[in-house]
Amino acid sequence: MKVTPIFFFMLASLLSYNSYSQSSKVYTTDKIGKSYAYVNVTKTYERIAEKGYKSVDLFQKLGNAFYTELNMVKAAKWYGELFAMTTDLDPVYYNQYAKSLYAIGENDKANAIVEKLDKKLHTNK
Repeated sequence: MKVTPIFFFMLASLLSYNSYSQSSKVYTTDKIGKSYAYVNVTKTYERIAEKGYKSVDLFQKLGNAFYTELNMVKAAKWYGELFAMTTDLDPVYYNQYAKSLYAIGENDKANAIVEKLDKKLHTNK
């Protein structure tokens, strides 16, 4: 079997493409991690909300961001704002709001949210 130069060229191209794509993913992730851009976005969202802008999407993002950061005081605050606007939400929000409330010791409020979730799940069946 005779190996042609075209075969080597194609093989080298494929290997270099794979190597380049992996290094670019690492670079992008590293760049995002070092920039801490998500912290600035959360602060910006908080400033917007504190100036009076209210939306379901904004409160979802704020609650999720602080829940992910394990800042349960702020997560509970923003999930509370979210639930003040609407209760027509995915069960995940009920769960995360209740966990946030339990974490900060507001067990009665958390139990009420769990009861609402239970009713929601049983009436949707």
